[in-house]
Amino acid sequence: MSLSYFVKHIVNNVWHGKFSTFPEDIVTHAVSTRMGGVSKPPFDALNLALHVGDLPEDVIANRQTFAKTLGFDVTDIVTPNQVHGDNVFYVDENYRGCGCKNYADAIPETDALITNVPHLPLMLCFADCVPIFVIDTVNRAIGLAHGGWKGTVKKISAKTVLKMGEVFGTHPKDCIIGIAPSIGSCCYEVGDEVVTKCKSAFPKNYDELLINRDGKIFFDLKRANVVQLTEIGVPEKNIDVSPDCTCCQSKFYFSYRAAQKNNLNRTGRIAALIALN
Repeated sequence: MSLSYFVKHIVNNVWHGKFSTFPEDIVTHAVSTRMGGVSKPPFDALNLALHVGDLPEDVIANRQTFAKTLGFDVTDIVTPNQVHGDNVFYVDENYRGCGCKNYADAIPETDALITNVPHLPLMLCFADCVPIFVIDTVNRAIGLAHGGWKGTVKKISAKTVLKMGEVFGTHPKDCIIGIAPSIGSCCYEVGDEVVTKCKSAFPKNYDELLINRDGKIFFDLKRANVVQLTEIGVPEKNIDVSPDCTCCQSKFYFSYRAAQKNNLNRTGRIAALIALN
């Protein structure tokens, strides 16, 4: 667990979650919160996802607000259709703006993006799943992955680093990783299917990832991503883990699980964004 993750007010109730360990000369990055936007309930207020039933014009306005606080225009952003899979997609300049204003134009069926193109912001959306930032400081390349339970047991974060190795020559030992706010093991109760898949994916570690409390099983998604990254050679000291739980702090972050507890079947999405300088 790291104390390097912090949240900072930027302007007009827009906040940035950031990792102080990320080299500011190499990358620009932030995690959004749910505050500072124009969306109406249950998407209030800075919903950044076009696929959840919110008004597209509100989402685009929110994306422009968030992008501008990081020095970009909404038309710079590259974002995918996230499907809880393990596809990792290399983004070059030709993909600038894909998905920025129209969900149909997003990179299809992809849950991780990688690039070595400067000033090309990668953005993924989240509401309890784990945002995973990857920075290769040697080869100046970045990755951003979406780890829900399905992606996590498919080793999405490890596959992102390995794909960076194929494309950019990235070595796991050179990577700085940030695991941003997501649902914590305090709140993420799971059923038999997740337990079975976790045991299969992490045969040596499932005891620490599946926590039994009062006969209920809770899954530590963040730790599962740390485990798979260390398995491929990322030093654990290079991995920063935000302590924030999106479900516990659902007034600050969007949380699908918290929305369900309040009998809502819809909520907005925060975003993680990263770009090379």
